[in-house]
Amino acid sequence: MTYDLAVIGGGPGGYVAALRAAQLGLKTALIEKYSTLGGTCLNVGCIPSKALLDSSELYYQASHTFSEHGIGVSELSVDLNQMIQRKNKVVEMTTKGIDFLMKKNKIDVIQGHASFADAHTLNVGDQKISAKHIIIATGSKPSNLPGITPDGERVITSTEALKLTERPEHLLVIGGGIIGLELGSVYARLGSKVTVLEYTTGLIPGMDESIGKELQKILKKQLGMQFLLGHQVKGATREGNQVTVNALDPKGEAISVTGDYCLVAVGRRPYTDGLGLEAAGLATDNRGRIPVNQQLQTSQAHIYAIGDVIVGPMLAHKAEEEGIFAVESLMGQKPHLDHRLIPSVVYTWPEGAGVGDTEQFLREQGREYKTGSFPFKALGRSRASGDVEGFVKVLADKATDEILGIHILGARAADLIAEAVVAMEYRASAEDIARMSHAHPTYSEAMREACLAATDNRALHI
Repeated sequence: MTYDLAVIGGGPGGYVAALRAAQLGLKTALIEKYSTLGGTCLNVGCIPSKALLDSSELYYQASHTFSEHGIGVSELSVDLNQMIQRKNKVVEMTTKGIDFLMKKNKIDVIQGHASFADAHTLNVGDQKISAKHIIIATGSKPSNLPGITPDGERVITSTEALKLTERPEHLLVIGGGIIGLELGSVYARLGSKVTVLEYTTGLIPGMDESIGKELQKILKKQLGMQFLLGHQVKGATREGNQVTVNALDPKGEAISVTGDYCLVAVGRRPYTDGLGLEAAGLATDNRGRIPVNQQLQTSQAHIYAIGDVIVGPMLAHKAEEEGIFAVESLMGQKPHLDHRLIPSVVYTWPEGAGVGDTEQFLREQGREYKTGSFPFKALGRSRASGDVEGFVKVLADKATDEILGIHILGARAADLIAEAVVAMEYRASAEDIARMSHAHPTYSEAMREACLAATDNRALHI
């Protein structure tokens, strides 16, 4: 079969690229190794983890805060199997929705593992697929640490953590990033003891340091989660149903921690296994990523790479934007994509989100900036809902007042960050946002107040 475009990988980047290509009139094939579309995000990542996060948060609220609202709940219990079944239904509905979109847009979905025969030809099982253009969107897989080999039973990755049949008594989490904190908080809310071991001295290293510091305090106070920061994990051993993690503390002294499950959440690696890149004249860098130029073209101009297999944060929405960008570029259009303005989110409760420069980055660059922050506890809407933890922090250029970064920890931060992205895409100043009306009472008022604080310390409600 011959196509205008063949997309390898049916995750968010790949299937969105295929949809945009179909909209633009290209004869398109989407090649997916697994039996369902949606990739890691829809099947074993973003969507199922959010389903479990919501279930665990509802249980926590029922057991800890309903009484404050005058709601009595007796004989409260957790049915983990039902939570998992609900999560599976959410995943099934979402993946079926992608199937519908493929049929609606007349995209040929080909199941099988693709490998390059040459720069324009792919082998998929017994089929040969030829295409004028090709997009590589094969995503990523969980990374491992030396000395630790997940067995899928007691030493697990995020994939297994989303389908446990029992609640851990003591869950050890190696990695204090987004995946580790999200899944750790799920089981902490269900009553598990959770201990997080993190190599760096702060949580969520890629986000603004203020979010990690405050989130650590909240998760420790709210859920009793324990954090061992600055600890270098050296290995893990399993004896029966117990797992012991060995590490060096910040002073270099050996310690060990034992639990009944160990979640390895130390990031992800680009997945190009068996792709046969060399047959297409392509290679990877020292971290397994495929080099691309600003148009997302590889060393072969007709072959593009997007998402987790290239440089940048491994985020589903980044892959989506890059998929659209690549398709529009190969069609001769002039799309816009500013990687600096792709937001990051951690879906704990409270949520954390950020876009643009972090404060530690601005300090390292020697850039003169000013800050404004506003606590959610000062908002009427937050008091009404009981979600008073967290803040909005705005970073703006000291001379021009242009917003350089916005970082949020609090209720609905994942949704609130969209206003920050819009503002920064249009190079708004803190003063611009401060002078825009925000509905009252809403969480979004914290954004306006933080911008007021950054503009001559004019916040009204603190």
